Amino acid sequence: MRNRPLLPLLLAALVVLALVAFGGSGVLGQLTESTTPDATSSATAAPGAASPSGPGVPAPAPAANNTSGLPAILESELPAEARRILELIRAGGPYQYSQDDQVFGNFERILPRRDRGYYREYTVPTPGESDRGARRIVAGDNGEKYYTDDHYESFTFIAEGS
Repeated sequence: MRNRPLLPLLLAALVVLALVAFGGSGVLGQLTESTTPDATSSATAAPGAASPSGPGVPAPAPAANNTSGLPAILESELPAEARRILELIRAGGPYQYSQDDQVFGNFERILPRRDRGYYREYTVPTPGESDRGARRIVAGDNGEKYYTDDHYESFTFIAEGS
């Protein structure tokens, strides 16, 4: 996998971002002032080890790099319906609507410009809506995913696995 060397760097950046966002600079300062690593700081999962979800459950897709310049949202902060659609995307379906897994044209040009066919869209059901509603996840060929709850007026990059 050619992106493998970037994965540890991306994960470290996500951890630092989460620490700053949720713990403030005090937590980050405490971590950076310490020169002695604790027993858990160097623990890594062995290749082929079961995911935290248990054996036989696919691990989340590796986090894509947010090069879009758009704001990010943690996967865990998405509505439950959006998290379920992410699971379906990872599994390759099945999807509820025939329009799902179809090419997204990016006519609004909010997402980074790519060749036609690069992006695919998926409906995120909205409780109480009688139609598809306004919520969507748009996925790029490189694994990046974006969420909109206002029918393409705005997007946020999804920080998967967090």
